[in-house]
Amino acid sequence: MHYHIHAVDPKAHLFEVTFTLKNANPSQIFSLPAWLPGSYMIRDFAKNIIEIDAKENQQTLSVTQLDKQTWQLNNQGSHISLCYQIYAWDLSVRTAHLDTNHGFFNGSSVFLAANSLEYQPHTVTIAKPALAELAHWTLATSMTRASGEQFSFGEFSAENYDDLIDHPVEMGELTIETFHAASVPHDIVLSGKHRANMVRLAKDLKAICEYQIDLFGTPAPFKRYVFMTTVLDNGFGGLEHKASTALMCSRNDLPLSLDTPVDKGYRTYLSLCSHEYFHSWNVKRIKPAEFTPFDLSQESYTSQLWAYEGITSYYDDLITFKSQCIDEKGYLTLLSQIMTRVYRGEGRFKQTLKQSSFNAWTKFYKQDENAANAIVSYYTKGALFALYVDLTIRIETQGKHSLDDVMRQLWQQYGLTGVGTESSSHQQIVETLLNRPCDDIFTYLDNTDDLPLKELLAQVGVDMSLRASEGTTDLGGAEATGYKIGFGAKTKVESLGLKILTVSQHSPAHQAGLSAGDLLIAADNLQVTSQFEQQLQSRTLGEQITLHWFRRDELMQGTLTTSEAALDTISLSINDATKTQLWLG
Repeated sequence: MHYHIHAVDPKAHLFEVTFTLKNANPSQIFSLPAWLPGSYMIRDFAKNIIEIDAKENQQTLSVTQLDKQTWQLNNQGSHISLCYQIYAWDLSVRTAHLDTNHGFFNGSSVFLAANSLEYQPHTVTIAKPALAELAHWTLATSMTRASGEQFSFGEFSAENYDDLIDHPVEMGELTIETFHAASVPHDIVLSGKHRANMVRLAKDLKAICEYQIDLFGTPAPFKRYVFMTTVLDNGFGGLEHKASTALMCSRNDLPLSLDTPVDKGYRTYLSLCSHEYFHSWNVKRIKPAEFTPFDLSQESYTSQLWAYEGITSYYDDLITFKSQCIDEKGYLTLLSQIMTRVYRGEGRFKQTLKQSSFNAWTKFYKQDENAANAIVSYYTKGALFALYVDLTIRIETQGKHSLDDVMRQLWQQYGLTGVGTESSSHQQIVETLLNRPCDDIFTYLDNTDDLPLKELLAQVGVDMSLRASEGTTDLGGAEATGYKIGFGAKTKVESLGLKILTVSQHSPAHQAGLSAGDLLIAADNLQVTSQFEQQLQSRTLGEQITLHWFRRDELMQGTLTTSEAALDTISLSINDATKTQLWLG
């Protein structure tokens, strides 16, 4: 099976694919995945296919579409070929994007699978764009190269279809830097305008990668790894693959020099890289039984995403600290912000971590304005559960064991064997380490109680305090007093007032009758401005304020009764550095 893909018309955002297959099955069926691993929502990639022409021994074949992503040929089983175009105009890490600046694709978006033949070897030729002005383009992918120099167009091979679609491809004017971690070459590839200091990037990512390889043990599970980042004016995202990751970031997130301080943006980028790299073990190779193998034609439900995204979200920031890319204060700030995101949502009282995992397909990936009131994230609360387990193990074993040991056991029992984890697998390993039943710990996966983190953090010398927010820019962690009077809505400044984006359940905004989409224009007959929440602080508790707002084109009125701001913002601080060594030392 061989694919030939090239950027046939970058100005129209079109890739063209020719798929040739010898010894096809009679009435051969072809299909395209409906989703891709790591992004748990039906994407319907087949919607971007433009025509399909099929031939058998140079004779035109009829093609019958069976459903939204499946086609059947009227062939006899000999040498056949398909030719089709892909519309590539989704600037994300999930599908495909092509213009005269760069090209990117995931195989799941462009390569039709020959049903029942997916386990055979596949090859692909990636050809240069036909446009003369793009002749200087280079190419980056972690796919096994069969011909051509490194970072050039050429021929590549894959063990099977799953392998074929697990190596995204970036092409264009690429900036490339290579470093070695545990003797494994790692490439940093940037696409887009930037002024990043590549030596600094390599230095910091090397430290993160070496820490993770050492955590799980050598050798690394890949012979080469590629960090591919599309640099934009404003962007964020990442998707893991078996030997690479596709990322998006803001150009302001990248370091400009060797001594650039690790500010909020760069810290975010390093944590993103750390997160996707950790997935090389945790979800790409250690994975739920429901994903062994993947069924990419429809939803694959599992209640274990808390372990794969939650644990990874705990480790991404922690490893950025432990590899000395950020300091202790910076790490506690990041952790307090994750905690704040959980505590600001009423949804944590309505959805368990297992339910959050199972319903990722509809609730997490299709969030609306009421999401914070209805769901909890298996990323953020999953990270807090991982912290809870880690601290519990460290305290009960006096530092002899930690969550690191759980991950190493998972790697040995599941990652290296290819056996998928069951819902009880993590608990069984923790019970072995603690030498006791652990239902008291893992019951938090099945209930909506807040995790007892304050008590555990105190035992490792860290104070956890709850305070009120100081407005939309207060993400938690920073030392602040907090507002006295609460509002309970996220807003966006518009010319006539404040657009209501979300409303927290039981908040003053909710009780006043405001809803997402409303345009708040006046308070006590005075126009509201961006200073509205600050101006509320001059009021006394129990005051009543008349609000006016537009809902669509209707003028509405309600009464806001001032009340104490909710304590929903976390601050963490060290009170005993000696005790903290048990956790962060």
